[in-house]
Amino acid sequence: MADEYDAESIQVLEGLEAVRKRPGMYLGDPHDGSALHHCIWEVVDNAVDEHLAGHNQIVEVNIEEDGSITVVDHGRGIPVDKHPEEGVSAAEVIMTKLHAGGKFDNEAYKVAGGLHGVGVSAVNAVSERLSMTIFRDGKEWFQEYAKGERRAALKSTGKSEKTGTTINFKPDLSIFSDVVEFDFEQINTRLRRTAFLNAGLEIILRDNRGESPVEIEHKYEGGLREYVQAMNKNKEAIHEEVLHIIGSKQGDKGEVHVEVALQWTDAYSESVHCFTNIIHNTDGGTHLSGLKSSLTRTINSYAQSRNLLKKVSSLSGDDIREGLSAVVSIKHPDPSFNAQTKSKLVTSEVSGIVEQIVNDRLGEYFEENPSVAKSILEKALLASIAREAARKARDLTRRKGVLEGGGLPGQLADCQSKDPSECEIYIVEGESAGGSAKMGRDRRTQAILPLRGKILNVERQQRNLTKVFSNEQIQRMIRALGAGVGNEEEDEGAFDPEKLRYGKIIIMTDADIDGAHIRTLILTFMWRFMRRAIVNGNVFIAAPPLFSISRGRHIEWVHSEKDRDAVVRRLQKESPTSKVEVQRYKGLGEMNAEQLWETTMDPEGRTMMKVEIKDAEEADSLFSILMGEDVPDRREFIEKNAKKVTALDV
Repeated sequence: MADEYDAESIQVLEGLEAVRKRPGMYLGDPHDGSALHHCIWEVVDNAVDEHLAGHNQIVEVNIEEDGSITVVDHGRGIPVDKHPEEGVSAAEVIMTKLHAGGKFDNEAYKVAGGLHGVGVSAVNAVSERLSMTIFRDGKEWFQEYAKGERRAALKSTGKSEKTGTTINFKPDLSIFSDVVEFDFEQINTRLRRTAFLNAGLEIILRDNRGESPVEIEHKYEGGLREYVQAMNKNKEAIHEEVLHIIGSKQGDKGEVHVEVALQWTDAYSESVHCFTNIIHNTDGGTHLSGLKSSLTRTINSYAQSRNLLKKVSSLSGDDIREGLSAVVSIKHPDPSFNAQTKSKLVTSEVSGIVEQIVNDRLGEYFEENPSVAKSILEKALLASIAREAARKARDLTRRKGVLEGGGLPGQLADCQSKDPSECEIYIVEGESAGGSAKMGRDRRTQAILPLRGKILNVERQQRNLTKVFSNEQIQRMIRALGAGVGNEEEDEGAFDPEKLRYGKIIIMTDADIDGAHIRTLILTFMWRFMRRAIVNGNVFIAAPPLFSISRGRHIEWVHSEKDRDAVVRRLQKESPTSKVEVQRYKGLGEMNAEQLWETTMDPEGRTMMKVEIKDAEEADSLFSILMGEDVPDRREFIEKNAKKVTALDV
């Protein structure tokens, strides 16, 4: 029977077959590009581990024309002698066996990013082909694999005085189904960050694709201090010196090394990045908890001991961290993470170690630099006052029913279904387009919220939240979505994606400059006050067509002038005597309900883009540049990127 469950139902996946079957368990999501790029991180981290062990000063990463990646290190080279238990070379064991490596007993590596022994073998498993060239023991060694299976035994191919390892792998695109091309900017950002974390390490990135190969070198002698300075490039620091804290403490498994760099700016949000053994922990963890606790305790203690808190008894952690740019990096001999992707550190002892070291060093720094301490305190006190004003503004709007979602806006055409997983809301530019969308929609699952004109630029109003929350267009969105507002998760009334009335929030604006500006204003509001909607993947951008091209009764819709010209040429070639007509749509309001449904709203045929944040640090900086007060920075950005875009209105 189909539902019978017995011994024959049990599958045993041998070797690396388990990785190919369930790559998400080892590398991340194989559909959104995270697993594809994680393959690079696993190989690069091994090369950097050689640097941490004191044997490698240069790492080279090449994106090849054929879609493969080559990673070169100049370390000791993977061991090539025969493994006593497996009967094959140690290099082959590392490439073909999960949980095999030299990082378990802390002898070959005191600290390392890859500690579970699944990294490079998992990459081998999901690669169409992988080759490794090893320089060691006066010889050059070579071995090649296909989908994790060796093609031949490791063999010597000649003599060489060099040392190091070169790995070339080409991903198996049958596993990485949606995103199948490497993103240069994403790789460059990751490697730049790795160079910051390893002062003096040189990392060279080459993109050999296309007609003009690109080469970028990263080497930062200033380490974390230089990293924080780069984070604050487009911000105004309230104290010139980057606070730099270094300390070590004995842990359960050996010495734990802590390094923290801190600088406060005039920004309204905090930006803190966490690392363990140079691995970026995107979800933070115990080192972040320790840093937050120490900052709150130390700064409050300093202020209270000098009677500097006149109007409040103590400052909250959010007040203290407003405008903070920080990097916390720990090196631990045996860290524990929430998953193989190492997004969150869960080693419990780290919290107390970080807290104690930062408490001691930061307290000493404030004693020696009272002017810096005063500047940070003044910033936190202003944040406290603003936060209280925001609370009052929220209370006022809550009493009006704005934040609770109790009274839906009259302009909202709601959908019939109450299941958020199947519901979507279109935030539409203009009443005219809203009218067409209301008539053309699927009433069961699609809601329409028209906005009138451009909403408030909240980037320039973060100190005047009363004005933000009283803006009519913003009130409409808050009430329609019904999930609160604000990024501080612990605050009452903060935005909670679990309360969203719609699983998809779709921004639908005209395909012109004004439409792009309105879309950016809406995204800026969401980033500053509903960030988790973006992070959780709830926000999308509709892509209405710019042109309709018709030949008789045959109609095609295209989204760019380039596509328009290509379709026109094709239709004329197919039927030279037939008339081809082109219509440009200046706005959504020019389409009737049927056309809008067919081109932009029909789930079976529409083009829609999910708003994704690959790097929160870069996103935060970009919103500040494009929508903030600093005109010179915005002009510089536009001039630098003008060739990359066809339209930009900010």
